[in-house]
Amino acid sequence: MRFIGAGSRPGRPQVDHDLVLTVPNVLTVLRFMGVPLFIWLVLVQKEYGFAVLVLAVMASTDWIDGYVARRFDQATKLGRVMDPIADRLALIAVAVTLVIAGVVHWLYLAALVIPDAVLLVLTLSYFHGHPDLPVSRIGKIRTGLLLLGTPLLVLSRLDVPSADALYVAAWTVLGLGLAGHWIAAYNYFWAILRKGRMQSHPDGGTS
Repeated sequence: MRFIGAGSRPGRPQVDHDLVLTVPNVLTVLRFMGVPLFIWLVLVQKEYGFAVLVLAVMASTDWIDGYVARRFDQATKLGRVMDPIADRLALIAVAVTLVIAGVVHWLYLAALVIPDAVLLVLTLSYFHGHPDLPVSRIGKIRTGLLLLGTPLLVLSRLDVPSADALYVAAWTVLGLGLAGHWIAAYNYFWAILRKGRMQSHPDGGTS
């Protein structure tokens, strides 16, 4: 089974419905609700083992909701907007938590936030809202790598024999994820510019 685009049915175009209460949308909300639980486990309880479990559940639901949406024709306009926003906010909130806990350096958080901040400013200046761009393949891979590397990094904080190997593996995956994050941001930057200029000058003229 392929991981990217799993559940797609060849020959049947995907339609974004106007529905709100669907299984994928509920899973997206539940995934984001795991963030305060993760924060509480790390900063208050210092329970890194349970925190890893929460991250694993969050990462798995990110794949499951996409699969269900494609396989059972439950893709929605709301989900198309909400899912990437929930992913991004969750990753940033988790990164802030890990910075406070001393697990990662603040530069890691900056590497996550700066591209998104630039895209947010550009998006608001052109659209005053969501640009409604399709999620790129590199964007999906980036999210998957970050969702995989983060629990590995937290797991490396546990007193286990393979902690050092987990630490190296975690930063290898996170490094690839950050590289993908910046590449995806670069592509989205130009896609937003193109779409914004087309909407401003639909006749192709300039002013």
